[in-house]
Amino acid sequence: MKKYLIALLAIFSLGQVAFIPQASAQSPRVSIPDFADLVERASPAVVNIRITEKVMQQQAQGSFPGMPEDQAEFFRRFFGVPIPGLPGAPKQAQPNPGKPQEADRGVGSGFIIESNGLILTNAHVVEGANTIYVTLTDKREYKAKLLGMDKRTDVAVVKIDARDLPKIPLGDSSRVRVGEWVLAIGSPFGLENTVTAGIVSAKSRDTGDYLPFIQTDVAVNPGNSGGPLLNTAGQVIGINSQIFSRSGGYMGISFAIPIDEAMRVADQLRTNGKMTRGRIGVALGEMTKEIAESLGLGKPRGAYVRNVEPGGPAAAGGIESGDVILSFNGRDIGKSTDLPRAVGETKPGTSASVQVWRKGSAKDLMVTVADTEAGQTAVKKSDNSGSSGGNTNSLGVAISEPSDSKKKELNIRGGVEVTGLGDGPLARAGVRPGDVIIRIADADITGVKQFENLVKGLDATKVVPVFVRRADSTMIIPVRPK
Repeated sequence: MKKYLIALLAIFSLGQVAFIPQASAQSPRVSIPDFADLVERASPAVVNIRITEKVMQQQAQGSFPGMPEDQAEFFRRFFGVPIPGLPGAPKQAQPNPGKPQEADRGVGSGFIIESNGLILTNAHVVEGANTIYVTLTDKREYKAKLLGMDKRTDVAVVKIDARDLPKIPLGDSSRVRVGEWVLAIGSPFGLENTVTAGIVSAKSRDTGDYLPFIQTDVAVNPGNSGGPLLNTAGQVIGINSQIFSRSGGYMGISFAIPIDEAMRVADQLRTNGKMTRGRIGVALGEMTKEIAESLGLGKPRGAYVRNVEPGGPAAAGGIESGDVILSFNGRDIGKSTDLPRAVGETKPGTSASVQVWRKGSAKDLMVTVADTEAGQTAVKKSDNSGSSGGNTNSLGVAISEPSDSKKKELNIRGGVEVTGLGDGPLARAGVRPGDVIIRIADADITGVKQFENLVKGLDATKVVPVFVRRADSTMIIPVRPK
């Protein structure tokens, strides 16, 4: 028996020996890259950015100059260190009491993109700065000039008076692949030229209106903001900008602005000092599976329009509340966040083609894009006044004719106003008195009688979209009549 077991083990071992080389021959070997040469080339172009602001010089009694009060309390309680201002402590003069003094407010990172001292960083790093100081790796320090910043994309461009500086080559963020190795260099917590590495976790991550971020697992902490995200070729593919954290520190998820997007903004900032974007004057809602199916779209796509600014570019082009924008200027709109980016990248004054989904079919329109700095219409609130009661229908609402002032306030031509609610699908969906029903499926509501006849003819086995106007928004509510 013992010999038999030994023979089996020998056969099994031989099988393993024969199997392992075959598997390794078919599988490519993956090794962790050596970042040392990359860091040596790139780090001289990464800078530390320190900003200051003017503060009133008021040194509180019982505290150390420049030391947080909680630390001063620690030294006083446990070490008996004399505190300035208390009996037995040496007297210390306070320079220029009551006058503004320059105090450090924060640190961040940046990187040189041109040898003449042009530097890219985050807008939140330099926002509100009285003075911007840039320190190079060789410890030279310069006062920097802010050429421009854009808070919506969190991009800023600063300039120092220097020449023949090292610069980092820019990569192509559109070619970034999930899973590839990346590297960050910056000044976390003020620790200059700190290097961290990881991989790209995801692309086109939506965390803002105008930017699809690169998500990584590279360790990024306060002070890393504005520093470069590099690929293994030593090219910048992003600007480290945000982290996802419940503690305030790194928790395994960080976000970088794609360098292609950042440079598009930076080119305008260095030329004009500001970012110019297009706008069409619409408020958007997110498409859901239920809304898409009720509208006959099949899968969720496009951006549905909750509100159209009266007199704005969209209104002039024929876009209506309740429309679903499927494409803008030849660019497909997959989700609501795609539209602001497409419009924002369009030069003001451009005539753009817009395809909308309305009443079960696509409709082509033309809209002239305006500047974001054009006036915005104030948002008006519905008074939700007056409820006449009455019998409810299969949608569970009592309705009446809206007043002319109500129509003018909501920017509508027809519809019926909800005056009472029963136990019905619209009540369960959150409709309330004062709301105005302007459309059911493909039929515009013109009055109470037409509404009642329309509701009576609804198929109770099918979900229909009900378009409800409230204040400055149009809601699309998929319901099944009871």
